[in-house]
Amino acid sequence: MMRLKPLATGLFALCSQLSAQAAIQEGLADANLLPRPTIPQIQWQTCPDMPDLQCAEVNVPLDYRKPQGEKITLALNKYPASNPAQKIGTLFVNPGGPGGSGVDAVANGLGAGLDRGLQGRFDVIGFDPRGVARSTTLRCFASEEERARFLQDMPWFPYQEAQYRPFFAKAQEVTQRCLNSANPVTAYMSTENVARDMDLLRQAVGDAKLSYIGFSYGSFLGATYAALFPKNLRALVIDGVLDPALWSSGWQIWSDRKNTEQSFNEFLRLCDGAGIDLCPLKTRQQSAAQRYHALLDAVRKKPLEFGGQVFDYPTLVGISAQSLYRPESWGGPNGFGAIFAMLADAALEQKLELLPQARQLLKDMQQGAAAPAGKEEYRNGYEAFFGNHCADADYPGTELEFRAIDFLASIGSVQAPYWWWSSASCAKWPSNKQRYTGPWQIRTNAPVLVVGNYFDGVTSYEGAQAAHRALQGSRLLSYAGWGHCAYGRNACVREYVNQYLLEGRLPPAGTVCAANPNPFLPQSGLMKEAVDHSTLPALPPNWPLR
Repeated sequence: MMRLKPLATGLFALCSQLSAQAAIQEGLADANLLPRPTIPQIQWQTCPDMPDLQCAEVNVPLDYRKPQGEKITLALNKYPASNPAQKIGTLFVNPGGPGGSGVDAVANGLGAGLDRGLQGRFDVIGFDPRGVARSTTLRCFASEEERARFLQDMPWFPYQEAQYRPFFAKAQEVTQRCLNSANPVTAYMSTENVARDMDLLRQAVGDAKLSYIGFSYGSFLGATYAALFPKNLRALVIDGVLDPALWSSGWQIWSDRKNTEQSFNEFLRLCDGAGIDLCPLKTRQQSAAQRYHALLDAVRKKPLEFGGQVFDYPTLVGISAQSLYRPESWGGPNGFGAIFAMLADAALEQKLELLPQARQLLKDMQQGAAAPAGKEEYRNGYEAFFGNHCADADYPGTELEFRAIDFLASIGSVQAPYWWWSSASCAKWPSNKQRYTGPWQIRTNAPVLVVGNYFDGVTSYEGAQAAHRALQGSRLLSYAGWGHCAYGRNACVREYVNQYLLEGRLPPAGTVCAANPNPFLPQSGLMKEAVDHSTLPALPPNWPLR
């Protein structure tokens, strides 16, 4: 398939790619045309160090075009239904990424939280998608330490003329390391194959239809499953939704550039609303927005350095984008509002001694979010992201094309280059022939519930609207608040989702759940309940904090 190009050529290719005819020509349309694989037998055992959970490994086809050929291993775990007498079936979950571990998510609280919310009537199963974590794994470095050394001089994105060529070259070196890993799974990590794995697991647990909840990238997995197996749904929830057409085309940046900016503006607005005592980024002389942009300007001209701690412009922009995952971490003395205030004091008032404290607060956030369940020697979320996403989407192949799109995307958006350049390793990574790129206009046997936040800085509300339009008969449930995904942070959303998963009953058309209180204000009982629910998406585990 022709690679997407910027400007008119790129838009023409995008329109062509979205057509059903193009998909049919590539032989991607009908899941039932493939040979039937053997349904695996699952042998559950108590998980080491986690007596409340059961663990298993199953073998699935490496290549669903040759289902009796080479096999790979999938790792999965189960939070057993606490009310087995009234058990409905199995609920499969995916926490996002791509490259996120479903096993970790279920073990670290998602399984228990869903069990409580769903009256103990489902076995909750997490699995590590092919190439991820404990499943047959894509591994591009000898150790996490080697990966950290490799990335330590690589900015979050290039913004100075001297940085573009080295950044692009190093991103392609990541690609070569991964493609030379001698692991056959690398060529078969597309979401189409992950969806086929999930349908095989559905059959293995004995469910006639799939019950599923997917967050973030898990929404794309859910949409792909619905397209491949439209008659196999019992209930399917997607929360924090990617526009499937944009994601599979590589043009998600056009959605990211706007929603991230809007969401961070909400961060600044709410900081002002909370006042100086609760959000010290605001001062008596400057609004939060004025002080933040003064900080950006200062760091762009000269990075902050003190005691071996460095904050350059890309790092600050990246931290700003990452802060939007969890508004629960915006307020308080250790929150992002306080961190940005420290950095502003360092840059604008030369209080450089604050840099080590700011760095430590950020590392504490990262460490808490990244902790895996049980024992896992190597966390491969970094390369698993590329293994899956580069297989799914077409990206430009040259540095010049990346720079051209970066220029267009950054007009009116501070954070857009952070998202765009994070996929630079896809430039030379071959897209997978076994990938689903459409058609996305799908009618399923059961309606899909689509959940979108007005101010999700990671996946846009427009993405939820697009998925709702594509998934015919679906229902859009809106949350008028902030943060990435809504189920774990808003009681209204949670009630409607639980009702749908238990009974198949959709919320009324046009339902909008009211926002939680301002995150900078002292936490209300509602917010505490949401945080304790343990279903909030974690901050990404691979922050390049130097």
